[in-house]
Amino acid sequence: MKIKVLFMIINMNVGGTEKALLNMISIMPRQEFEITIFMLEKSGGFLNYIPDWVHVKSFNDYHEIKSVINEPPLKVIKTLLKKANVFEAVLLFLIHVYSALTKERSLLYKYLLHKYPNEGEYDIAVAYAGPMDFISFFIANKVIAKKKIQWIHFDITKIGFNNKFSFKIFRRFDKIFVVSDEGKAKLINKLPSLNEKIETFKNIVSNVNIQGLANQGEGFKDNFNGIRILTVGRLSAEKGQDLIIPVLAKLKGEGFNIRWYCIGEGAAREEYENLIIRYGVEEDFILLGSNPNPYPFIKQCDIYVQPSRHEGYCITLTEAKYFNKPIVSTNFTGANEQLNQNETGMIVEVNSKDIYLAVKKLLTDKSLQIKFTKNLENESDSRTNNHFKIVDL
Repeated sequence: MKIKVLFMIINMNVGGTEKALLNMISIMPRQEFEITIFMLEKSGGFLNYIPDWVHVKSFNDYHEIKSVINEPPLKVIKTLLKKANVFEAVLLFLIHVYSALTKERSLLYKYLLHKYPNEGEYDIAVAYAGPMDFISFFIANKVIAKKKIQWIHFDITKIGFNNKFSFKIFRRFDKIFVVSDEGKAKLINKLPSLNEKIETFKNIVSNVNIQGLANQGEGFKDNFNGIRILTVGRLSAEKGQDLIIPVLAKLKGEGFNIRWYCIGEGAAREEYENLIIRYGVEEDFILLGSNPNPYPFIKQCDIYVQPSRHEGYCITLTEAKYFNKPIVSTNFTGANEQLNQNETGMIVEVNSKDIYLAVKKLLTDKSLQIKFTKNLENESDSRTNNHFKIVDL
């Protein structure tokens, strides 16, 4: 009999968490697993990458409660009053007051979900989207499963982690997987009494899959004959693209024949476009937009830079390693587990100055580029079939 597994996630936008889920499913044999992906919103650039044997479901009523979860309480209450929903407005006001006093939102989620039936029965149910309170609450309260898993994909010290809520909900899970050893240590520090439930489960990257995808598509089309630097990630403050725009401007001012490309889309695009104009690098800092297949670009670039302010376990960093690229990365959670300092890459502090110095060193020291590439070629592939952890449950 197949193991029935439910993965709950926000959507299938092009991002590291969603990619990690697809990679894990790719090593879970269909003859052993019956997999369902349950999304809050059925959307995203990775939707078409879900294998056809995987069941796809969505929370059809999420649109009715999304604003209550995500928007400021006063805005929601004013909207209800304008619609003459006085009773609901007063009730929500009281619930928000209670949530503010208790510093956690369990009562709000319970109210929003009280009329919805349970979401089926499974052998394993996974709150996969990381520490998003609503998904954790939903799996804990609205899914029947023999075993329940909470997955943490982010640096909990950077995202407003709610200790009280997390302890209350996470203790009802059988396992709590964190995607890096450093991230695991941070979670244990926050929730020491749940120590025995917490394990490291590093994101899976399929070398075979990404090498195959790298041969599809055209990659760069601008016929640039200088050094191409690449960064992949959502356009947002946490990914740090604002740090590298002045780096490019300074290097260009020193005469380096380089062009910097960013793959990804996000809410910070307009801010970054203004920064690009401000630093006068419109011709050489290229925002390529979102692309579910960045691998032709990674394969063709000369240097890969990951300027993130925080990560859980950066998949794109591992992917760049598989293409044996000289790498500069900021010192986010998990970076030291992915790169050996000055052997397979350079890890620097999260600021423009240190990124500039590291990139300049690579540009002026060809032997260092060769060293990093050679060491990456010789680095053993230590990936494991982590799906056995799932089976062991």
